[in-house]
Amino acid sequence: MTEADTKPPAQGSPFWRFSLKLYRAPGVADACIALQEGASVDVNLLLFLLWQATQRRAFTAADVAALEQRIGGWRDTAVIPLRNLRRALKSPPGLVAPGKAEAFRTRIKAVELEAERLQQEAMYELAATSPLGRAVTSPAEAARLNVAAYASMRAVVFPSAAVDSILAALAKLEGE
Repeated sequence: MTEADTKPPAQGSPFWRFSLKLYRAPGVADACIALQEGASVDVNLLLFLLWQATQRRAFTAADVAALEQRIGGWRDTAVIPLRNLRRALKSPPGLVAPGKAEAFRTRIKAVELEAERLQQEAMYELAATSPLGRAVTSPAEAARLNVAAYASMRAVVFPSAAVDSILAALAKLEGE
């Protein structure tokens, strides 16, 4: 997800709409970026695990690894190269006028967001066509288990402040 996610499109799966709503919650974007940068988290996968948690679905590290294997090719081929290009264009080479370079960067940002939306729509279809995870008693329990399973699969410790911020925002959304 990028900082441009301020206006949700009218279309999109329930997962996409959930992602936009959670990502816009106070502190969540910064926490997601911290996890992305500090622990190589795929934010779309993290959001998927949290969305599944709202449905009381918990995943093991092996489940997360299987999901990672299914989605990694798209992310690595489409999402990450677009993100890298967008970031590089924050300080573009001096050949192109700054206004034109920024307009181009804005278009790249929109294409990056579309690549992320396509990834999420494919993940939504995956969840709709095959049972994922196991049922647990509460969304909060599922969220904690899913984040822990993702960290275990990555064999890293996720920064607790970022995780706490996201889980608190999720709990607040669940309470609405």
